[in-house]
Amino acid sequence: MAGKFEVDEDKAGKFRFRLKAGNGEVVATGEAYESKAAAIKGTAAVQRAAEDAKVQGLTA
Repeated sequence: MAGKFEVDEDKAGKFRFRLKAGNGEVVATGEAYESKAAAIKGTAAVQRAAEDAKVQGLTA
């Protein structure tokens, strides 16, 4: 099963997204957005950024 983004409203009335793996595990979360539409745009930005992203080790 493919991963998916979920968008919901938090207790403060802000919208956040979660990226869940196919097994349901949360693998990433987004910042707080003022609107649901903005959170959905945030998911699109993550998808674009990750499309050609390389894995880079920062430690030895």
